[in-house]
Amino acid sequence: MDTLEKLRILAGSARYDASCASSGSSRSGEDGRLGNASAGGICHSWSDDGRCISLLKVLLSNDCRYDCAFCVNRSSNPVPRASFTVKELVDLTVRFYRRNYIEGLFLSSGVMQSPDYTMERMVNVVRQLRDEEKFCGYIHMKVIPGCSPELVRQAGLYADRLSVNIELPSGQSLNLLAPQKKKESILKPMAYLGETISANRLERQKNRKAPRFSPAGQSTQMIIGASPESDHRILKLSQGLYKKMNLKRVYYSAYVPVNHDNRLPVLAQPPLQREHRLYQADWLLRVYGFDADEILSEEHPFLDEQLDPKAAWAVRHPEFFPVDVNRAGYAALLRVPGIGVTSAKRIVSARRFAVITPEGLKKIGVVMKRARYFISCSGRPVECLFDRPSLVRRKLLAAETETVQQPLKQRQMRLFQ
Repeated sequence: MDTLEKLRILAGSARYDASCASSGSSRSGEDGRLGNASAGGICHSWSDDGRCISLLKVLLSNDCRYDCAFCVNRSSNPVPRASFTVKELVDLTVRFYRRNYIEGLFLSSGVMQSPDYTMERMVNVVRQLRDEEKFCGYIHMKVIPGCSPELVRQAGLYADRLSVNIELPSGQSLNLLAPQKKKESILKPMAYLGETISANRLERQKNRKAPRFSPAGQSTQMIIGASPESDHRILKLSQGLYKKMNLKRVYYSAYVPVNHDNRLPVLAQPPLQREHRLYQADWLLRVYGFDADEILSEEHPFLDEQLDPKAAWAVRHPEFFPVDVNRAGYAALLRVPGIGVTSAKRIVSARRFAVITPEGLKKIGVVMKRARYFISCSGRPVECLFDRPSLVRRKLLAAETETVQQPLKQRQMRLFQ
């Protein structure tokens, strides 16, 4: 099998891994070295100057010894199998970069003979790229659960970002759908990465010449819809991972039926809207200061698929509103639908010099068709509907329908407000 045929098989086998978008790493190009990495973002994200940055997303091998129910590469599936040698993948990456096809590499793999056997070969790929080819482009590398800590350490010295896929939101589902993977073998390298990344950042504050360890942090991925866990449980798990494992991102991947297995649910289509709402709720956890138990509860364990999580929380908590934009703190402003991080900072800055009016809020960038029901200006409510949450909900749904019909660029700007 030639290299291009292997690439066709192994690039196709990697398409279900969603956690390849990243940012936060910067490697400057130097004389005698190849390429550079930008902190603006890699693959499926946008740099600060608006560029879409691409990377080669591929498996080292799809010849996996595990038989996970949800995976297209499971050992019992009759799919074409292929494996790159270390040299083949190194040469392919360099050739693609020199032709300006890619700006980095996303490397994962099925588990071949053992976790250590597979991880050692993946580490050899990134080591040769860095040391022998002098490649300074972005590298995101998957850690194989169950491999030795020494291999994880070596990977962190060469890759910009590492990730260990947690796969499923509970140990029970993991035992049912991926019995060859153990919860401890996943959480142990995640904890090691979290501790080592934090220690390395402290070390580099004291000594800028200290080697960097996974400078863009670590991430993970959960499959949504293949198991019965609620959104509340998923968000609680994500919150714990952010706090305890020092994760940069948790990625949510809607379950796509690719196998016939009685252990898996029968879905008419992937739960893409649920995935979308989980990303919005995750943003509330990471950026807006919400707690998972505020967003959802045991009594209401699933996100509203019609209304975004921030607006749904606001409708359920009329006692928190109205928020006076001329007096409220930054954290309170972030709780208002239609006010994002940027507009909240602008409000705090602008009100030092003049009283803010509803017209001024619109100029600042506040989405007034959503915020108007939850704010007041110097004690005067913009629209007095705080005691009628059902009516507010209907108006917000109408506004969201109108937003969906707007051009894509405008929707992207308002996605997390």
